[in-house]
Amino acid sequence: LENFYGRQLRLSPHVLGHSKAHVGRVVAELVRAAKAQGLQPGPLALSLRGDFVCIGSAYEQHKVRSPDCFDILVPLRLPPHLEPRPRPAEGLGTHGAFVCGLWAKAGWPRRYRPFAEGFCVELQGRSHLSSGLVLRWFQGHLQRCLGAVRYRLQERCRINLSVCPGRPPTLHILPCSDYVCCHISMAVRLIPAIPLGDALYLTALPFEGPPGSTTSDALWGLNASRQEQRLLSWLKEQAPASSCHLKCLQILKGLRDLRGQGLEEPFSSQWGRVLSSYVLKTALFSLLLQGPLEAWDERFLVERLEDLVLYLRDCLRKQVLMHFFLGNGGLPEAVALPRFLKEAAPVNLLAAFDGATLDLAAFQLINTWIQAPHIIRMYSSPRYLRPVPTP
Repeated sequence: LENFYGRQLRLSPHVLGHSKAHVGRVVAELVRAAKAQGLQPGPLALSLRGDFVCIGSAYEQHKVRSPDCFDILVPLRLPPHLEPRPRPAEGLGTHGAFVCGLWAKAGWPRRYRPFAEGFCVELQGRSHLSSGLVLRWFQGHLQRCLGAVRYRLQERCRINLSVCPGRPPTLHILPCSDYVCCHISMAVRLIPAIPLGDALYLTALPFEGPPGSTTSDALWGLNASRQEQRLLSWLKEQAPASSCHLKCLQILKGLRDLRGQGLEEPFSSQWGRVLSSYVLKTALFSLLLQGPLEAWDERFLVERLEDLVLYLRDCLRKQVLMHFFLGNGGLPEAVALPRFLKEAAPVNLLAAFDGATLDLAAFQLINTWIQAPHIIRMYSSPRYLRPVPTP
């Protein structure tokens, strides 16, 4: 395991630091240009708030293999006097996720009608901010600003923006050879987000439903990445200096990826979704708060990793792994949660999968742990390694 971690999973802090710094500079230029251009149409339109929020494993110290993929939240500013109110989308959402609608106050004045017609859909007699329309605007807005930014950055890097319908745009950055010593091509997923306050965001990721569905267009996903980062910071302060909790998460992600190389479809795709990085991280959070943090010292790496595997196995068998922050009253007082999260209904992250799939995943997980040395030797050879997809 140590050899597998050191040779295939561990990232060079030097390379990761350079990559994050370069991504930050390029995204800052693009967001600044997009905000400036967004001020021209007038107040009754969407615009960028002017900042961005770095999220995901690259910024939480548990990314594996290569620092070539990043996630960035880009907060949007709504027109003044328009304050959509989030509400749980009971009966409308997908299993295994928290979704909500952003509905506007009744009786908007006539002068707000252009905004409503351009960015809202009707659902249950109310105007809801459409995640699909907002995403489409966001994609076009960034593309219009790309030319000026590309010209300013031409000596540092080459940049491109790829757009796929229904998905956040991805910024591709290729550093010039003399600028960044690491020379890594990077893909940055830019996710438009509506701020709710308290470092909580709703992300414009359209709900997967029938094409043209008004219901799916009116739904937004909840993003609590900043709360996760706060919890990780608190754990770092409380745990031993040599704590192995993040290393356990990285090794388990690596074993999951290797095991996926030898599985056949359709279960191969389901395996990656059932044991998504978010599910693995949620299981780690839950396990960490069950016992003394001193037990996560580096000396006990194998024992703690086995505990994590067994805990996940039990969750898969019971078909229950609850979202760590929604309605969780057992969090440490030092990790303050927004009221919105405290009062939200709990969500089972495994609810989207049938029992047979979860049982098979539980079996394969234990099998992967038992055969870990064989799997590492077999699937780590160059013939089995596949290129890591863009986010």
